[in-house]
Amino acid sequence: MSDLGPVSQVPLGEGRTFAVENSQIAVFRLRDGSLRALDAVCPHKGGPLADGLADESVVVCPLHGATYDMCTGTESGGGAPVRSYPVSEVDGRIQITT
Repeated sequence: MSDLGPVSQVPLGEGRTFAVENSQIAVFRLRDGSLRALDAVCPHKGGPLADGLADESVVVCPLHGATYDMCTGTESGGGAPVRSYPVSEVDGRIQITT
């Protein structure tokens, strides 16, 4: 498990990219305060998923509009998925398992 720092560094309703081991991971803090984590780079055009529009269940790639389920990483149009990661808040800090 990796500690990514205080949860406050990810504003509500937004995502941020973190380097974890040899991966780039986008961590999203949903409006209800819960966390989700996916690979940070879209496999289609290399778009930065942390910059995409996100709601409580999906994130949209800012470069070409692919939509990824934030729990599973599945692309809604049947395209290449991204990996999702177990992430949680423990004592105000982001904890992720890779």
